[in-house]
Amino acid sequence: MEDNMMKMDNKTVMTGTGRMPASQVICYAPNMVTTNGVWQGGNPIDYALPVFILQITCIVVITRVLVFVLKPLRQPRVISEIIGGILLGPSVLGNIPFFSDLIFPMKSIMVLETMANLGLLYFLFLVGVEMDLAVIKRTGRKAMVIAVGGMFVPFAIGTCFALIFKRGNDNEKANHISFLLFLGVAVSVTAFPVLARILAELKLLNTELGRIAMSSALINDMFAWIILALAIAIAEKNTPAWATIGVLGCSVAFVLFCIFIVRPAIHWIIRHTPEGENFNEVYICLILTGVMISGFITDCIGTHSIFGAFVYGLVIPNGPLGATLIEKLEDFVSGLLLPLFFAISGLRTDFGKVEGKNWLSFLSILLLACASKVGVTLLLALYYQMPFQEGLALGLLMNTKGLIEMIILNVGRDQQVLDEKAFSVMVLVAVLTTGIITPTIMATYKPARHFVPYKRRTVQNSKPDSELRILACIHTPRNVPTIINLLEASHPVKKSPIHVYALHLVELTGRASAMLIVHNTRKSGVTAVNRAQAQSDHIINAFENYEQHAGGVTVQPLTAISPYSSMHEDVCNLAEDKRVAFIVLPFHKQQTVDGGMEPTNPAYQTINQNVLANAPCSVGILVDRGLGGSTRVAASHISHHVVVLFFGGPDDQEALSYASRMAEHPGITLTVIRFVPGEEAKASLSKPAVVPNEGSNEQRVLTVITGNDKDKISDEEFINAFRIKTANNESIVYMEKISNSAEETVSTIRSIDSIHDLYIVGRGQGMTTPLTAGLSEWSECPELGAIGDLLASSDFAATVSVLVVQQYVGLGTQDGLETPDSQAHQDDFYNSIHNADSTTPRDSTHPMAQRGPNNDYGNNWNP
Repeated sequence: MEDNMMKMDNKTVMTGTGRMPASQVICYAPNMVTTNGVWQGGNPIDYALPVFILQITCIVVITRVLVFVLKPLRQPRVISEIIGGILLGPSVLGNIPFFSDLIFPMKSIMVLETMANLGLLYFLFLVGVEMDLAVIKRTGRKAMVIAVGGMFVPFAIGTCFALIFKRGNDNEKANHISFLLFLGVAVSVTAFPVLARILAELKLLNTELGRIAMSSALINDMFAWIILALAIAIAEKNTPAWATIGVLGCSVAFVLFCIFIVRPAIHWIIRHTPEGENFNEVYICLILTGVMISGFITDCIGTHSIFGAFVYGLVIPNGPLGATLIEKLEDFVSGLLLPLFFAISGLRTDFGKVEGKNWLSFLSILLLACASKVGVTLLLALYYQMPFQEGLALGLLMNTKGLIEMIILNVGRDQQVLDEKAFSVMVLVAVLTTGIITPTIMATYKPARHFVPYKRRTVQNSKPDSELRILACIHTPRNVPTIINLLEASHPVKKSPIHVYALHLVELTGRASAMLIVHNTRKSGVTAVNRAQAQSDHIINAFENYEQHAGGVTVQPLTAISPYSSMHEDVCNLAEDKRVAFIVLPFHKQQTVDGGMEPTNPAYQTINQNVLANAPCSVGILVDRGLGGSTRVAASHISHHVVVLFFGGPDDQEALSYASRMAEHPGITLTVIRFVPGEEAKASLSKPAVVPNEGSNEQRVLTVITGNDKDKISDEEFINAFRIKTANNESIVYMEKISNSAEETVSTIRSIDSIHDLYIVGRGQGMTTPLTAGLSEWSECPELGAIGDLLASSDFAATVSVLVVQQYVGLGTQDGLETPDSQAHQDDFYNSIHNADSTTPRDSTHPMAQRGPNNDYGNNWNP
């Protein structure tokens, strides 16, 4: 029997859960891994694998329940995982002998701890892969000063008070310098993975405050890892100086090996993988095996295995390879293995062993360090002229603890630098400091959206001889040719130029921070590390080439990296900051070979809907069916037939305004089809209500002027002004179609000649007309409106692209009220006509304004 037993030495016992006395002996039977089953008299609890499966199940269930319970309090998942570990430990459930002996027997801890450290190894590798070192170069001086100042002062305070506390406890045997370094790093570090999730929850990721916080946290953590490596190197007691120098020297050599040997090898793999194809599974397996090899090397050196995995992840370039590794590992590591690490931390946490004086000493150190971090960050923020409220919120955010601090504490405990008392108190403080951040910021910081006071938020309101600013959003390179052809057809010239902000939208997949990257189109040799994704190469090059060969166009490429849930905030904030008049969004469906329409990503539809609801300017959704083919069409070769379907309302007016700008291009032929309600439709628009006349038996008719009547008057004036402005343009054809119902409208649209390349229609928000009544009930895509959805359907006009336009009319008009913005639209439109032709009066007494819909005017009049 004794031949089949193994005895744990004292060191393994003491660096495990910390629950067993040094004299306790744990015996293992090497052949007791899997059970033969209860039917043969076996007890699954006596075998390693069944117990491990039971432990994982218990940990995951408790963690997920706590995530659900704490969700209303806006707590990050790491808080639930730490609390779950504490509940399973000796502080709560571990005090129950039956529970600890059944679920967490002593002999099972080694397997659980091994798997937890393996999960931690791969998690740190993912952190390195997701971290973009180029962010540090782009942070600027403000973030650098805030990061260094916000870390140095708490570090100094924590180490000074820790030194006083340590001198009063001479019985402690741990290395004093290493103790000070571990404690100083623990109280001054900022957990950027947790901070990113808190900022995303608070919708602050893409604000100036969020960008400074994430950049500062990234710099803070880089310093923390360096100090942690130093602390580990000198952690062993009585270590000679030459050994410490050897550890540090070998660590530097390992970093250089990863940079100059491993990174070029990874680049070789990327170069030999054709674009768009999956990476060879052999390469993926080799890279993932390299994580364990790196951890083994650094563990042999004497730092820690997680340091090797982290550095190895840093040298993996951003792009498709990194995204593939994250996709394969993130759910399994973060969802299953990482909670094991927090469970081990909870099993090591025993509040019952912490005495009153220990609580007082450590809490005073940690509270002083946290308060100093908030104070220093606030002072530095005020120095850089940030508002007091933002500076205070930044200081609170920089106190975010959680995952990184737990790693530091566990490493310190494994190295026997931190004892059980210090470990337990600091785990509790990590939970409290991180847990109060979100509620405190929500209660104290109310960010007000700072609108840029600009008037030209629509194409209709933009002057013909001024610059038109367009924000073109791109998801994939496939969106680029049609968007560029649309911009080229918009007739950019030196007299009326177009400034295009080409925004590449990239999903944030657990990255260090959401960010907005501004690319310099005239800077050659930009490396891949400076880009959020490899696809940005093609998008930037395409728009740079378009700018060089087109006249009157200025292009600024940008890349926004954020979660899909908040991506619309990037679009709207950028449009506000750049004073954009028109946003172009790609439709969430693409055309198939057989002419049908298939969804590309359902999240794109949600982004479009959110932008429509929050945009500070007009918005157009472009249904791409190959406008001009799959390549950019030169300005001299453009030949498009454009159709505008006009029903009335501000959206249709904006659509016609954009089309009229396109019609100035010599290669564009514009057909405007106005749908006029027939007698039956007019009768259904206003049904007079008969009410009794007071004091008599007679009845009188009550006439009600609805919002549609007001829109009708405005539409009449707008159409008349448009006809005056384009009277001499032979490339514009105007016609009117009488319709009495939605069926007649659909039939008319289907009968339009198929030679056209682009339909431009208004979304028709808030418009109720019998000409489209009932169509919205069958709409699959409400963001396109009734007519836009009809044109974008698979069974209609399979070769014609569609641009659905929504005009920005201000908040007031959505409630049926006029705002200064909406009131100014018509004035500026008529002013532009008056400036173009001084003989054209602006009032309705002009003969053209008196003509009815069947009057002939010029050669291009086709009733």
